[in-house]
Amino acid sequence: MEFGVCVATKVDEIGYITHAENLGYSHAWIADSQMIWSDCYAVLALAAQQTRTMKLGTGVAIAGTRIAPVTAHSIATINRLAPGRTFLGIGTGNTAMRIMGHKPLRLKEFAHDLRVIRALLQGEEVEFTWRGQTSMIKLMMPELDFIDIEHSIPIYVSGFGPKAQALAGEYGDGLVMSIPPQPDFMERSLRNVTYGAEQAGRELDLDTFHTTSLTTAVILQPGESLTSERVLRECGPFVISSLHYLYDKIRQWGGRVPPHVRDSWEEYSKLVEETPESHRHMRIHAGHCTYLLPEEAKFVTPELIKSTCLVGTPEEIVEQIRQLEAAGLKQIMILPSLETQYGGIEAFARKVMARL
Repeated sequence: MEFGVCVATKVDEIGYITHAENLGYSHAWIADSQMIWSDCYAVLALAAQQTRTMKLGTGVAIAGTRIAPVTAHSIATINRLAPGRTFLGIGTGNTAMRIMGHKPLRLKEFAHDLRVIRALLQGEEVEFTWRGQTSMIKLMMPELDFIDIEHSIPIYVSGFGPKAQALAGEYGDGLVMSIPPQPDFMERSLRNVTYGAEQAGRELDLDTFHTTSLTTAVILQPGESLTSERVLRECGPFVISSLHYLYDKIRQWGGRVPPHVRDSWEEYSKLVEETPESHRHMRIHAGHCTYLLPEEAKFVTPELIKSTCLVGTPEEIVEQIRQLEAAGLKQIMILPSLETQYGGIEAFARKVMARL
């Protein structure tokens, strides 16, 4: 099992990434959310200069906010700074699109972008359709070292649903998700990936196909409950972001409210809907994975924590990780709150990673 950090992208705090490298984290996933955080490629460029072994990439880049050739060129530029340790995580845009009042990119468009990006990063010519016009394109002059496509850049496709996970099997070198700490979710995701590869006529080796799950860890102290103030500070922003995602998903596409949030759903919806519709898309994602709004703290219930986080004593968390690993998960990506991020990754490295 590998361990990475997901970074609430902040251009003047590269020290957090180097600190994670020194603690033994193998990957830094730099988030791409233009309305709330710094630019991911600026941060990656600085991180490439200040790390030595850590793998660096987008966590995840958003198809739709940049056209496919731009995304390919940007990550290939980072690869010039960190050759052989650069990766591209890419998704349809949960927060980045929704915080502007737009739905994530449609899967048909996402598939088009994945096909184009993959071909470009392999140095191939490819058909690219934009503004209703289709042209042949290719990254030019790589031999002059403006970019690096000689060293392979793996593509890790973000997919929470079956169809997006199938696209990871069709085009990706790995799958990025955020699943509960339950092996059956991992097994189901891999079935979706395998189905997508088979439909595309692609042979997929699951031993080398990379799988990563975004979460955070709640390491309980003796006698501590999941309602303690310390627990809320460490995991609250990540936990409540799952409620933001769920509200937006049901708001835009419908569906049932899951049992673990059913008791508080009406009260939470009423709170969000106090904001006028014209500005609600911004209110939904306020504090996203960064800080916890005081009025939302009561919705961070033990049930919601258990469904989104690795939680328990160090021994219990180690056992959860081993079960996920046996089911096919290869990396866990940790995202603590901004306030507690240094202490969070230090405690996890010392109390959990050291035992594995």
